[in-house]
Amino acid sequence: MRDLKGKRTLITGGAAGIGRNIAERLVPEGAELVLVDLNEAALNETLAAIHSLGGEVSGYCLDLTDTDSIFRLRDRIHAQLGPIDVLVNNAGVVFGGGFLDVPFEKHVRTYRVNVEGMVAMTYAFLPDLLAGPEGHLVNIASAAGFIGLPWGTTYSSSKWAVIGFSESLRLELEMTKHDSVKVTTICPSYVSTGLFEGARPPRTTSMLAPEQLAQQIVDGIKRDELYVLTPWLVRVTPMLKGVLPTRLFDMIAWTLGATSSMAQWRGTDKDIAV
Repeated sequence: MRDLKGKRTLITGGAAGIGRNIAERLVPEGAELVLVDLNEAALNETLAAIHSLGGEVSGYCLDLTDTDSIFRLRDRIHAQLGPIDVLVNNAGVVFGGGFLDVPFEKHVRTYRVNVEGMVAMTYAFLPDLLAGPEGHLVNIASAAGFIGLPWGTTYSSSKWAVIGFSESLRLELEMTKHDSVKVTTICPSYVSTGLFEGARPPRTTSMLAPEQLAQQIVDGIKRDELYVLTPWLVRVTPMLKGVLPTRLFDMIAWTLGATSSMAQWRGTDKDIAV
């Protein structure tokens, strides 16, 4: 999708973090923005900021764990704005800590927001993308979707699910001749949005700035990239995991600090992009 001018783009978790930064970088592209978020106050502040930049934007409050609300939102957007062209499944949560130290309901919420919410949003809005001349689906996964992440078990596994869902749907669309709809999966390392305070990026890397990642995402949409993998260590991780014996890969990941990176997590647990 080389030209985003006039493309109605829906971003979940659009009030803060990565979502807000994506929205800000879509303003000069001429996209029509639709931001949804659980936090009404933050959403209103972001809408005002986007308006001040000259952007065309609408906003809606949404709880991704309420599936019925997602389908009601679709009907409301259709009635007020029309169908969308781009869907960015960005909202997510993370709860760090030892598996048994994290309350069970937080494990469940991780899957409900990060996986079920993404699937429901895609199910609700994919027909819009299919009906138009071109469409684009963007799913925010994580580098944690490629490796095991102690002290972040359900977060990591939820991102494995995002990657598997995205790749499966991409192939299905290609095989059913719906290749006018592209799928881009975003797999960054730690992003400095507040969710990962205390986490330590693997050696030779540093925390990613959300502004930097957002620009890479916009560029990825315009180039129809299958994946956006950043930084460099994330780009080589799938290959290394594929060719190295498991125990050797585990040793390298531990030495680099990848599998111990969440041990000191003390981030916030707000529903924002991860």
